[in-house]
Amino acid sequence: MTTANPNFLKLQNNYLFADIARKVAAFKQAHPDRRVISLGIGDVTRPLTPAVVQALRLAVDDMSVADRFHGYGPEQGYAFLREAIVQNDYVARGVSLSADEVFVSDGAKPDVGNFQELFSQDSIVAVTDPVYPVYVDSNVMAGRAGEQQGQRWDRIVYLPCVKENDFVPDFPSVRPDIIYLCYPNNPTGTVLSRAALQGWVDYARREGCVILYDSAYEAFITDPDVPHSIYELEGAQEVAVEFRSFSKTAGFTGLRCAYTVVPKALKISDGKGGQVSLHAMWNRRQSTKYNGCPYIVQRAAEAVYSPQGRRELQDVIASYQRNAALLRGAAGGMGLDVHGGVNAPYIWVGVPRGLDSWGFFDRLLQQAGLVCTPGAGFGAAGEGYVRLTAFGTPADTEEALRRLRNLY
Repeated sequence: MTTANPNFLKLQNNYLFADIARKVAAFKQAHPDRRVISLGIGDVTRPLTPAVVQALRLAVDDMSVADRFHGYGPEQGYAFLREAIVQNDYVARGVSLSADEVFVSDGAKPDVGNFQELFSQDSIVAVTDPVYPVYVDSNVMAGRAGEQQGQRWDRIVYLPCVKENDFVPDFPSVRPDIIYLCYPNNPTGTVLSRAALQGWVDYARREGCVILYDSAYEAFITDPDVPHSIYELEGAQEVAVEFRSFSKTAGFTGLRCAYTVVPKALKISDGKGGQVSLHAMWNRRQSTKYNGCPYIVQRAAEAVYSPQGRRELQDVIASYQRNAALLRGAAGGMGLDVHGGVNAPYIWVGVPRGLDSWGFFDRLLQQAGLVCTPGAGFGAAGEGYVRLTAFGTPADTEEALRRLRNLY
């Protein structure tokens, strides 16, 4: 009989957000007259903007005409989008990159999950705690995590991000090979200053580590001291891979488009005394396992960078930022411990005394019809908090605030 991969069997049966969905579905079935408002999973609610929709329509028209039809595209992405990304997201911020260092994909989550394939199985992985679950689970699947001890894995290095250290991770006592950083952070909504992130770049250069830097929420940054890209920092192209997404910035959660930057300057050991290019390895991996993001979607993403597209998306981001400010203010006004929600669409809220994070989740769902994300689902250091998201409609956010005030 065929045998299952034992590493997959180490995973919990349900992914965090699947557990939440199951609980919410049970509540709705038991209370069909109650309207549930989700402040949990970070899906967007604003529709695609007119510039993006127009680009989609024109691209669909292209696909209906023989001499403009597009079949298989380049696995790395069409040049028109990669060049727009480099000019607008990097050159405009003083960063020098070439378009062929950009790899367009259908999501930052699969890219982050798949990138670990390039590293040896015995590589030591460091993650912040709390942590976006994919960083850990993908390495469990690859056999790097060891055995689970409570809420942690014994071969993963955890970097606590808690109130006591202002949610800024300290350098680990054990040198890792791979460091996952996500800023603005999911789930805490906190950020690293330019100096703090430069410290991590310097650490990685000194210790010979690779930083996998998830900056999916950079569009929400308002503080000039917070870098939008890790490549704004000296030496980062020697040690860092950056992951970006159009999901939260442009509402592409259902359309699917993202990109990963792998600088050619980034080298790792080949295990034989030499070095190998991560750029070349990722290119080979994508060419083998990926057929590319659809042409019509890439044309839609290109429209994000047009003057009209930029104006429209600024309005969308501003709407979510207003929601974040309202939620942050309401939670603080109830006497709860509140973090994030300024440079990020996530608000990290301490639960009332006497409850744990799943207990507060249940109270909000059962008594107010509101959905949050329990902090315990993001790791041991997430216990005692819940994550709220600002991606609801303005009307739903106002209604959620009313229910919260009635509850407290």
